[in-house]
Amino acid sequence: MELLRILSPFLSQLLLILLPQVSFAEFNTLPLKEATLADLQLGFKQNTLTSRQLVEFYLGQIQRLNPHLNAVTEVNPDALYEADKADHERRAKAPVSNSMLHGIPILLKDNIATKDKLNTTAGSFALLGSIVPRDSGVATKLRKAGAIILGKASMTEWAAFKSNNAPNGWSARGGQGVNPYNSSVTPCGSSSGSGIAVAANMAAVTLGTDTSGSILCPSSFNAAVGIRPTVGLTSRAGVVPISSRQDTIGPICRTVTDAVHVLDAIAGIDHDDIATIETSKYIPKGGYAQFLKRDGLKGKRIGIARGFFDFGDALFLLKHLSNISRHILIFRQGGAVLVDHLKITNALEIFGNSSGERTALEIEFKIYLNAYLKELVSSPVRSLADVIAFNNKNSKLEKIKEYGQDILTSSQATKGIGNEWKAAVSNLGRLSKNGFEKLMKKNKLDALVTAGEIVSSVLAIGGFPGIIVPAGYEDGVPIGICFGGLRGAEPKLIEIAYAFEQATKIRNPPPLNF
Repeated sequence: MELLRILSPFLSQLLLILLPQVSFAEFNTLPLKEATLADLQLGFKQNTLTSRQLVEFYLGQIQRLNPHLNAVTEVNPDALYEADKADHERRAKAPVSNSMLHGIPILLKDNIATKDKLNTTAGSFALLGSIVPRDSGVATKLRKAGAIILGKASMTEWAAFKSNNAPNGWSARGGQGVNPYNSSVTPCGSSSGSGIAVAANMAAVTLGTDTSGSILCPSSFNAAVGIRPTVGLTSRAGVVPISSRQDTIGPICRTVTDAVHVLDAIAGIDHDDIATIETSKYIPKGGYAQFLKRDGLKGKRIGIARGFFDFGDALFLLKHLSNISRHILIFRQGGAVLVDHLKITNALEIFGNSSGERTALEIEFKIYLNAYLKELVSSPVRSLADVIAFNNKNSKLEKIKEYGQDILTSSQATKGIGNEWKAAVSNLGRLSKNGFEKLMKKNKLDALVTAGEIVSSVLAIGGFPGIIVPAGYEDGVPIGICFGGLRGAEPKLIEIAYAFEQATKIRNPPPLNF
């Protein structure tokens, strides 16, 4: 049995190599690369495309590209069966076939549980072979919408909460994820595989998770659209956790429209995550797609955070500010009211070691991970202590010698909810209230715009939403533009992000010369 566990990851990689052999010529007449959900649904409606053909196309893309990009950990052996089921439902005019996600293949980050033949490992061998009790809340909603779970996307191991030395996009199971635009540049993490896969057309859409930048960052670096929802807007049940204060689940797609359709499908109450009950008050009647408006910039008060980096890398600052400057005209032409030269006055403290974010996260990670592991039907590990012991025992397998597990061991040394945690969380609340919240309310802003994902921690500590959209390329490497708002601000952020996207249409697919 132990030998099977050790060989399983290699068998999984073999499965990726031995995917159904797809004739790419078969799809040359179908514009599947860069196809949107609307394109795909039109193909279904006009009987020029089936879900089986679509799944076979993406399996072929994975077969061809994954050896170079390491974006997919494993594929669902039942994906073609699910595709045939969707095609049957469409022919039978089943009500579910009216969903925008019906028959659409989706990759889920490898920390989002699915009760099927797929593993859920957070990129670690320690969870290989574990059996989850049920689908995660978001997987349940996706299946209800008729989506096909195509497989699991690779990720930074333990959502970048294992080692300070491990590079973004690396995991023991998935290897090193590669940015499809420039292999020498980070794909960013920890939803790296989700960003890579959707950029390289290895799936129609993907899901990621975000504790402090893990949706916004890979979206920025992979020319994708990422939505970090208000914490609690989407269920975290069945997702390998870090912190219930900051964890949130959201889409990574190629267009704002596609991301919004996915958000519509996964947002809402899940009684296995009580936070969704209170946060559901933010969900507008009629859903989020109604806010996809070309004139969405009109009348919006948008803050320009030019002074955001005054404590950081000057070269980074100059390159990114020039990117924002090129788009200020777009905001003005769209009718937005710009409030320029703003600063988050306590940004230095938020990003510093004294903020309390790392302290709070390390305390919470141990508590929430232990609870997750204990609920598994079966698992090689039942606690964070077991994970650390497993890594030590299998050091060569886990590459412990290269990257270590210092974050895991720091978390294990914590003593639970106490004065240290209370002080850290209190300080984070103060920083959020006196920084981002004060700036937004004082200037009556609908959104704060920043270049790249640098605002991630500011949004994360307050549970605030953000949407990032492709905004340009620096030396061939994508850079996004991020719109952040207060809790529940998704409708306004969607209007702004969509209008900006439609006015610019900057995204280009990666070259992929292999």
